[in-house]
Amino acid sequence: MRFHVVPGTTALWGSSPGAALTMTLMAEAYGADVRLVAFMQYLRVVCVALVASSIAQISIGSHHISSSIIWFPTIHPLPFIETLALIGVTIPLAAWFKIPAGGILLPLGIGVILQDFGWLDIELPSWLLAISYTLVGWSIGLRFSRSIVLYAARSFFRVLGSILTLILLCSGLAVILAKTAHVDLLTAYLAASPGGVDSIAVVAASSPVDMPFVMGMQTVRFVVVLLTAPPIARYLSRKKDRDS
Repeated sequence: MRFHVVPGTTALWGSSPGAALTMTLMAEAYGADVRLVAFMQYLRVVCVALVASSIAQISIGSHHISSSIIWFPTIHPLPFIETLALIGVTIPLAAWFKIPAGGILLPLGIGVILQDFGWLDIELPSWLLAISYTLVGWSIGLRFSRSIVLYAARSFFRVLGSILTLILLCSGLAVILAKTAHVDLLTAYLAASPGGVDSIAVVAASSPVDMPFVMGMQTVRFVVVLLTAPPIARYLSRKKDRDS
């Protein structure tokens, strides 16, 4: 943000080490350029996935990490209807009360509470997730203009440098984590990897690592980023406005 690589507070939202979809949607509610935030966030996800899979392949001496997706699993009718009802109720409520990024935060928050208390079993088949991600991708991608694409291209290497710096810092944390938590280095690296929890889950499931430890750390990272990144971004953006 200080070097004006991307305009305004876009860099603050785009630099968040996780929750890519949430940060992209929330950024728009707070005036950042959602297109450049998406560019930064998903470039990070791609870089993290490539580096993590490469390190795993080198560590286990394999050149093939694969996972299968069941696109049309057996659906349990009642949980599926309850999940659709949760979506159908919370999204209009978020719009009614004008909650920033409420379309994702309200269903997420209420869904977590209902599921943790055993009042709801969330049923999200792969085909429904694919449709949802497609709609989100269209809503962002169709806003790109030639000028935005050129802007992203000019800032590509500086953004890539910041992402690689983040990955290196997290690698240092992995070394510390391996020594303090007494886990192997690959487990520690995947646990400390900055984002792409679904990609990390695929790599971890295909590698001889402590899967519960990796996913536990990744889940905690996601929740911490979700809770802390928005207020930090808001604070720094207000500070920027005062200083300018």
